[in-house]
Amino acid sequence: MKGDALDPKALIAEAYRIEGISLEECRSIFLDWALSLPEGTDEQAALAALLARHGVSGHPMTRVMSDGRSPAAPRRRGGRAARRN
Repeated sequence: MKGDALDPKALIAEAYRIEGISLEECRSIFLDWALSLPEGTDEQAALAALLARHGVSGHPMTRVMSDGRSPAAPRRRGGRAARRN
């Protein structure tokens, strides 16, 4: 299957076609998708467009892509690393 500029390897489209796909499998596919984007691609814009195109409510790939759109909260560093300047 041939992809397009948003989904060069058609990974996201294929994930929506797989029946019974798990959240972990979707995360793996998402990582492969992110690594296959051409340099200079606006990932957030691509995710928004792919969600508009494929976003099926309740599908694990929709959840993974939605999570990818929200920035990760900074994590508190504990232990010795937190006390060192």
